[in-house]
Amino acid sequence: MFKTIDDLEPGQRLLVRVDLNAPVEDGVAQDNRRFASHADSIRRLLEDDHAVALMAHQGRPGRDTFISLESHAAVLADHLGQDVDVDFVADTYGEEALAAIDALESGDVLLLENVRMCEDELPEKDPEAHAESEFVRTLAPRFNAYVNDAYSAAHRAHASLVGFPLLLDAYAGPVMDAEYTANSAIQGRTFDGPVTMVLGGTKAEDLIPVIEEVEDTVDRFCLGGIVGELFCRAAGHDVGYDVDDTEFFDHQWDDHAETIERILETYGDRLTLATDLAYEDADGERAEVALEGLEKDTSYLDVGSETADTYADLVRESDAVFVKGALGVFEDERFAHGTVEVLSAIAETDCFSVVGGGDTSRAIGMYGLDENDFSHVSIAGGAYVRALTGDSLIGVEVLEDAV
Repeated sequence: MFKTIDDLEPGQRLLVRVDLNAPVEDGVAQDNRRFASHADSIRRLLEDDHAVALMAHQGRPGRDTFISLESHAAVLADHLGQDVDVDFVADTYGEEALAAIDALESGDVLLLENVRMCEDELPEKDPEAHAESEFVRTLAPRFNAYVNDAYSAAHRAHASLVGFPLLLDAYAGPVMDAEYTANSAIQGRTFDGPVTMVLGGTKAEDLIPVIEEVEDTVDRFCLGGIVGELFCRAAGHDVGYDVDDTEFFDHQWDDHAETIERILETYGDRLTLATDLAYEDADGERAEVALEGLEKDTSYLDVGSETADTYADLVRESDAVFVKGALGVFEDERFAHGTVEVLSAIAETDCFSVVGGGDTSRAIGMYGLDENDFSHVSIAGGAYVRALTGDSLIGVEVLEDAV
C-alpha cells in the first residue's frame, strides 16, 4: 500500500498532481466535480501548514480543449473560499515558475501551467525514463515531497504522474486514496447478495472487456447506451448501427463484433438487455418503441420505461452495484429517465455502490440526488475501468514502490 498525506510532517513544500481536466466553453474552463474534490484535498494540506504547488493537465495538443489553466485557477479558488488565494503562473518549470515556487510560504497555493504544454509530459515512458527528463529533474529539488491526488489519470505513464516518485518522497492524496479503495472493491471484496453492474455511455470498446474480466464477481449486467445497442444487435435486433450521420456504432461493431458475440453466447444468462428504447419524435417530444420487431430509422437516446423499471428492480435486489456510463443522454431531461431511475434505485437501496465516470456522476447533482446515498461517486473514467478489470495503474504502482 502507499503512504498518504496523514504520514507527512507539517509545514512541507509540496508538489501536488491533481486532475482539473474540465469542459471548455469559449476557451474558458467550466466547473465540474473534480474541482470540488481536489479543493477538499488542498484544504487538508493547508490545515497542516503546507505550501502547495499544483500540477494539472487540460485537453490534448491539437484539440479545442487544450488551453491554459489560468481560468482553472479562478474556478478552484471559488471552491476553496475567500480565505485562500490560488496564484497562477503561465509557466511549468522555467524561470518564472521556479521563482514563484521559491516564494511559496505555508498556506500558499500556486497553480502551474498545463503540464501537457511541456514536451516531456505526454510520451508514454517508464518511470525511470521520465525521472531523467529535464521537467522532472528541474522541479523535484524545489520540493520536500510529491503528492499524487489524480487517480483519474493514474492509468497514464506521463511524467507528472510517474517521474517524481523516483526522486521525491511520494504520497497519495485523499482523492487518490478514496478512489483507489472504492474502485478496487470489486476485485478484493466479497458480497452476500447479487452483484449488479450497469454499463452504458458511448465508449463501448472500453466496457466490452469488463464483462469478461469480472465474470467471477458480477452476477448480472444491465446494458444501455452504445454498448447496449451493440449487444442488442448481436442478439438479432435491427439496432446498433449508425443513422442520421452518427458515428458511434459501426466502427465499434467492426472492431469488436466477434468479442460481443462470444460474450453474448458465453454470458448471455447474466446480460439484461433493453426491451424498449426512447427517441425524439417529429414534435420534439420523447417517444418510446418496443425493441422486438423494430427497424432502426432514428437515433435512440435512452432506454425505455419498461427497461428502466426492470433495471431498477434488479438494483433493488442487489448487495452491490457498480455503474459505468449513462443509459441515455441524461443532459437532456427528456432522455434522462433510464439513468435517473437506476441512480434513484441505488440511492434508496442499502447496498454497496460505486458510480464511476465524470459524466455519469454529474447526473447525481443535476437531478437532485444526494451523493451521500452512494458508497462512492468516482470522478475517474479510464482509471475506473482499469480498476474494474483488475488492470494495474502505473500511477498507483509508483506510489506503492515509493514506500
